Amino acid sequence: MNKDLLAIFEYLEREKGIKRELVIKAIEDSIRAAAKKTVSSKENVDVSIDPKTAEIDVYVTKTIVDVVEDSEEEISIEEAKKLLPNCEVGQRIEIDIPPSEFGRIAAQTARQIISQKLKVAERDVIYEEYRHRIGEIISGTIKKSIRGRTLVVDLGKVEAFLPEKNIPRGEKTHIGERIQALLYEVHDTDIGGAEVILTRAHPEFVAALFTQEVPELADDIVKIEKIVREPGYRTKMAVSSTDPKIDPVGTCVGVRGTRIKNVIREINNEKIDVIPYSSNKITLLENALSPIELQRIIQKEDKIRVIINDEDYPIIIGKKGMNARLLGKLLDTEIEFQKLSEFEKLTIVQMAELSESDNTKLDEPLKIEGLSSLLVDGLISAGYDTIRKILQAKPDELITKVPGINYLDLAGKILEQIK
Repeated sequence: MNKDLLAIFEYLEREKGIKRELVIKAIEDSIRAAAKKTVSSKENVDVSIDPKTAEIDVYVTKTIVDVVEDSEEEISIEEAKKLLPNCEVGQRIEIDIPPSEFGRIAAQTARQIISQKLKVAERDVIYEEYRHRIGEIISGTIKKSIRGRTLVVDLGKVEAFLPEKNIPRGEKTHIGERIQALLYEVHDTDIGGAEVILTRAHPEFVAALFTQEVPELADDIVKIEKIVREPGYRTKMAVSSTDPKIDPVGTCVGVRGTRIKNVIREINNEKIDVIPYSSNKITLLENALSPIELQRIIQKEDKIRVIINDEDYPIIIGKKGMNARLLGKLLDTEIEFQKLSEFEKLTIVQMAELSESDNTKLDEPLKIEGLSSLLVDGLISAGYDTIRKILQAKPDELITKVPGINYLDLAGKILEQIK
């Protein structure tokens, strides 16, 4: 009994999930190829391995004849009787070949084929078990670190890889530590195997963590409409509800923040903003920035310009502009944020430049699209009966003489109308 080979069978079945028949087939094929490199009767070489005892038989099959004409296919009756005393001419006989006769090259060939076939078998096991679990959170033990900060994670039957780029910046890990990650993909390798790739940096990792904590998400009562992330810094998640009686934000946060705290703890205290979803981009932006007051929103094609108070600017832009970038990703739109003081200065300059224009429409009786008739009457009563006169007026003077007027709003409507 070949105890070593039996031990290999059991190990591969137990630890790698590779069936014994597949292992035996791989070894048989490898030995057959090795034998053909050694013996001359290449076509008749065969191999069999007993699955219970692991005994290996290598043999060639030849026809018994009186006179040998083809030594690769035939054996003389005299030689055959030495192996099988009761044999007869015309009978086929199996002749054993000791594996020790294969030689160094044949043995090397056998090792290569076994290695290749087992990698293919292991790949098939990996695909079968993990390909349908892409997008799930799985846990394993960090086994070692390779190629910089890429981690090898032991999942049980297979080892998965957590590349450095899939680890949030600043996150510290230790060998032997249990870790959760999102099963990101399973792909073939160049040498015939397969690799399981994990991630802790993808936004869907956070989404999956919330799904674990919030039953309403699993039941599709609450839905994550959009989720964006700067790993290690902040996540923004827009949620909606199919039941008007259920608050999607409160559901995800949980009583006293219990649900969201569990997620935040898993991602090392990364900030998470849960936002009421709206299909209207302006409304979604206002929800994302609440309670900050937006002074003015200008939307042109695929770009949004937002005017905010100077003191709110650093908060909205965030560290190295990351919060502003996240808002752009959330809306899938380019967003430009501008301080109110800068916008006011620019508007006054534009109004002054326009006042010097020779456009005759500036001197026509006052008519401003989008401005209420009450405010238009107030401007006319105060002596601003043409657009040019408004352009030439000082902002403070205009606001004083016409109660209820918003200079920036008025200027915006005038500039847009003239354009």
